[in-house]
Amino acid sequence: MTKITSSIAHRAAGAILGSAVGDAIGAPYEFGPARPQLSLAGTAADMSGNHTWEPGEWTDDTSMAVPTLRAAAAGLDLAGTEAQDDIVRDWSAWARDAKDVGIQTSQVFRGMRGDDAAAAVASARRVHDVAGRSGGNGSVMRTAPVGLAFMAEADGVARVADAASAIAALTHYEDDARDGAALWSVLIHLAVRDGRVHVDDALAALPTERRERWARLLAEADGADPDLFQHNGWVVHAVQAAYAAIRAAGIVLDDPATHTPTAFRRTIEQAIRIHNDTDTVAAIAGALAGALVGASAIPIGWQRLLHGHPGLGARELTRLAVLAVRGGVPDSSGWLTGEGVDYSGWPGRDALAVHPHDDGVLIGGVGHLADLPANIDAVVSLCRIGVREVPARIGPSDAAEVWLVDDANSGANMHLEFVLEEAADAVAALRANGKRVYLHCVAAQSRTPTVAALYATRHLGVEPERALAEVMAALPAANPNEAFRAYLVGVAR
Repeated sequence: MTKITSSIAHRAAGAILGSAVGDAIGAPYEFGPARPQLSLAGTAADMSGNHTWEPGEWTDDTSMAVPTLRAAAAGLDLAGTEAQDDIVRDWSAWARDAKDVGIQTSQVFRGMRGDDAAAAVASARRVHDVAGRSGGNGSVMRTAPVGLAFMAEADGVARVADAASAIAALTHYEDDARDGAALWSVLIHLAVRDGRVHVDDALAALPTERRERWARLLAEADGADPDLFQHNGWVVHAVQAAYAAIRAAGIVLDDPATHTPTAFRRTIEQAIRIHNDTDTVAAIAGALAGALVGASAIPIGWQRLLHGHPGLGARELTRLAVLAVRGGVPDSSGWLTGEGVDYSGWPGRDALAVHPHDDGVLIGGVGHLADLPANIDAVVSLCRIGVREVPARIGPSDAAEVWLVDDANSGANMHLEFVLEEAADAVAALRANGKRVYLHCVAAQSRTPTVAALYATRHLGVEPERALAEVMAALPAANPNEAFRAYLVGVAR
């Protein structure tokens, strides 16, 4: 049995966010030429959008993943009839007015004689029989949530493989489509569970007679140019291109030292440099890379703009991912499902001050979220908050939630320097857009003063020691933990 730790939750959120940002960034380049010189800055500017997709809007890849994610977050057995019936009904409702639905998937929906999983499987078989094939990449593009399921079960790997194959078969009958979904879901499951993956352990979940073939396919992709697999609308080439992108970015699946924010960004970059189905390859690659690096490695600028059907954003995807990996069991604080998080035992929640170096930034505790001054129109949260604590007048793209733990122990924050810098940069980006920002944690004691000082140093030219001293003078209870202080000392040096 696997205990669901905060590290597992962090990687589960990374898998879902990673897939969605790959999808959204890749969308404008879909079916275009290769672009080998393209580079990503890790900022909101990478979310360019086009005439079809808004900046940061995900496509059918993520829209079709969401029903499975919701089923897992509700605690349903993804291999069971109830979950799969719900998934099919959600897909069918979405497809009626979706901006884009894959050709094969659309054919299955139109041919259904009913509205449940059995009707979908029967229609998928008929589509396959007519075409003689049904190996599109649609089975894998949406499979990330399956990898989060069955985490606490002893036979979780086998159950993930079975569920992924069954959910793939709802629209894709061919063995390749089902095997690809099973393999990628198991890779994600192992990455989330262990923080590293031995590929042979994932291959062992496939049917014996097809295991060796998939081992050869991954070996072909290891070290290859992702654009070599040009028929990436086919599930086999899509998986190979995604795997090649991960490896080209420098990620070694079983070496956590390579699971860095830079490697994640480069994975998405490698995936969208190719031609044809860029958003799907980036979604597939982003899911596994995100599962390895965790949510905090994904740029805040990307997360702030992320959105799509059915009216969700990064905040909602994160909560659903954590609920899914917990088997639908909410936490006791209210973070996952509550209107607000219970911080009643924390002194200092009402701390409030004007940033000493920028009067367009307020700094303080969580207690002021409910009564922010009317001129505050953006929020950067450095602690967990409930689903409705940020005032409704502040849009999702103007609210950032940062995965940052106030703990000086090594390993508490996988990517501490990156996260602190991203948080400071988020304040700067919002200010550059003319926003007045509230920067807060629970009691403005450790996280808030650290990020406030770093913002002044990185973006206002204030010397680090002075920045921290003056922020702490504005917040008398401020006392950053040793790890945060050590980072600021390093900045000063």
